[in-house]
Amino acid sequence: MKPTVLVTRAVFPEVIELLSQHFDVESNQVDEVYGEDELKRRLQGKVGLFSNPTDGVSADVIRSVPGLKAVCNMAVGYNNIDVAAATEAGILVTNTPDVLNETTADLGWALLMAAARRVTESEHYLRAGLWKKWSYDGFLGADIHGSTVGVIGMGRIGQAIARRSIGFDMQVVYHNRSRLTPEQEAYANHARYLGKEELLRTADHVVLVLPYSPASHHTIGAAELALMKPTATLVNIARGGIVDDAALIDALKRGTIAAAGIDVFENEPAFNPGFLELKNVALTPHIGSASRPTRMAMATTAARNLIAALSGQVPPNLLNPEARQP
Repeated sequence: MKPTVLVTRAVFPEVIELLSQHFDVESNQVDEVYGEDELKRRLQGKVGLFSNPTDGVSADVIRSVPGLKAVCNMAVGYNNIDVAAATEAGILVTNTPDVLNETTADLGWALLMAAARRVTESEHYLRAGLWKKWSYDGFLGADIHGSTVGVIGMGRIGQAIARRSIGFDMQVVYHNRSRLTPEQEAYANHARYLGKEELLRTADHVVLVLPYSPASHHTIGAAELALMKPTATLVNIARGGIVDDAALIDALKRGTIAAAGIDVFENEPAFNPGFLELKNVALTPHIGSASRPTRMAMATTAARNLIAALSGQVPPNLLNPEARQP
């Protein structure tokens, strides 16, 4: 008899087929978002969980399923999972790093271009039938080429953002928990390390790519936005909660900064409606990794992690090796 696993959200049929070769799979192809009580109920009798960033795998959920052995998240971020509680319970936790770096960096660059050059705002103007003539000062934005981009969170995605700046003849400054090696800095378009406040004062465009944790909550708030240039652009492709969204909306209204490109929000999908009142913002619904090849790679990686974890092997992307039984 095969062990039973739960897949909490709709996923590619090929991935369900792969999992079904090893497990009895309860899948949610109707794509209902499970609340905590429903997740607890669905997990009863399951040994594995193929989770999604929308799933709150809290300590309460973990304690409610004594037979659970693995939680494999289809995302690089895992702040939706109480890893400490899982470790204490001997549950392996995995994520899907590396496979989404370049695609997410592409989206970050698209938001930077759209916000700085007022693409979203001018398209709405055109679609509304308001474009009657060309004018010398119509939709003047900020240049990308020759400017300075500041990256906060210089991991794999941050470095991919930096490499893209080479073609725009840009300077790169960055802030990170730890400084890169000289070789990494050179590969990332000769990126220069700065303190966070100095970076905010220096950069023409700031891109946020740091992981979410209690320590990084509201890394960018009113005080940080006030340090930025009034012509600056802010891009968040990291996680909701990295930015104080209410403070950002206020800064965009007041002209504290010029524009923003936002893919992730506090309390998403119930984001702050104040964003919809702004013209100087480009908004996307958490689509940083949304290309078919990348999402397929993420789902397949999560599935292979789950197969390895429940086969007594070390999963390729294990986050808590201390949870493994001796």
